[in-house]
Amino acid sequence: MRSLFKIAAIAALSASVSMTALAETKIIHAGKLLAVPGKPALEKQSVVIKDGKISAVKAGYHTEDGAKIIDLKDSFVMPGLMDMHVHLQGELGPKNDSEALKMSDELSSMKSIHHGMKTLMAGFTTVRDVGNNPQHMYALRDAINYGWVDGPRIIAAGGVGITGGHADVSGVKHELMDMLTTKRICDGPYDCRRATRHAIKYGADLVKITSTGGVLTDRATGTGQQMEMDELDEVVLAAKRMGRKVASHAHQEDGIVAALKAGVHSIEHGTYAGPEAYKWFKKTGAYLVPTLIAGDTVKNMAEKSNFMSPAIKAKAIRVGTDMKGNFAKAYKAGVKVAYGTDSGVSAHGTNAYEAVLMNEAGMTPMDILVTATINAADLISMSKSLGTIEVGKQADIIATDGSPLNDIKELMDVDFVMKTGKIYKK
Repeated sequence: MRSLFKIAAIAALSASVSMTALAETKIIHAGKLLAVPGKPALEKQSVVIKDGKISAVKAGYHTEDGAKIIDLKDSFVMPGLMDMHVHLQGELGPKNDSEALKMSDELSSMKSIHHGMKTLMAGFTTVRDVGNNPQHMYALRDAINYGWVDGPRIIAAGGVGITGGHADVSGVKHELMDMLTTKRICDGPYDCRRATRHAIKYGADLVKITSTGGVLTDRATGTGQQMEMDELDEVVLAAKRMGRKVASHAHQEDGIVAALKAGVHSIEHGTYAGPEAYKWFKKTGAYLVPTLIAGDTVKNMAEKSNFMSPAIKAKAIRVGTDMKGNFAKAYKAGVKVAYGTDSGVSAHGTNAYEAVLMNEAGMTPMDILVTATINAADLISMSKSLGTIEVGKQADIIATDGSPLNDIKELMDVDFVMKTGKIYKK
């Protein structure tokens, strides 16, 4: 019994120390400050942080009695980056099959914490996880929010997919397919309504669907539309009734347009979006989350390794080859973009390489930073607390040596990371 009291006392002391550190006033002296992406950067600014939030932004280098000064006078300071498409529980590679059989769910959760920290240390303070073992991801989300473990802020999806579709089990013997099939798999509009409600009941912040086939489904079923219009309509309506947004994985234009007509809030990948899709993007206000790094990753793996099945390899090369060029067309057409990588396909912690690929496709550095801050915050309905360095918002702040407005590759070497006023990297 005494040991239990000792553990409780240590936990209470730890929480007290943590709260004391958070309550401490911090002042960042920023040589260059991009407080609001899309607007000009300012020089010689002071950002005052109290209780994890921004309490003031002042011209010049100010001090306060008792405040901790963070010297970033030689740095470019901006809001924390946000990645709207990650999978923290895994990472694509030749050992995936054996890990699925040998790694316990508990150990997989520990690995998620590791991937989350790599992501946070890369400057991504908020992520939208759009597909994993949901209960384990909800637990990690909540543990981070409670302050029990460190990691990025997580907006966690519950998945809904059709039998045999991209979200269903593939590539294993039928006994395992039967065992691994979940209540989130549905057929027909009313069953998909049930699956959506089930996902929300068990903790989903948003609903993720797969309106088309996918590259990593181990079946030669293509990347065209797979969910029917009535199924899409029911998922979006059921989610709306419970205050949840819907994100749709979609490659071919038929599935993109169908999902947009149903009212989804974002299209993930959007590889073959064309004029009809552009029209519906603009009509609905939905975001494109491009995940160019995923296309680049699977194409390289398909060409240089032998662990992919023939069905996956063919799709990987075709889609990976086409992604960047088609994203350039969508950007030029004026489609709204929110930053997303599909990390878990690509390596965690390399999230900023997406920005390099977006820039190579013709997107300006400032527009890229807007996608990873203001647009991402809007997509997750958190614009009041995230996305800019303004009074009243969460103190999610990063810094680089050079300006990413001059060289977007600076994002690949973030030197300072703060989330909710706590410094993780300096």
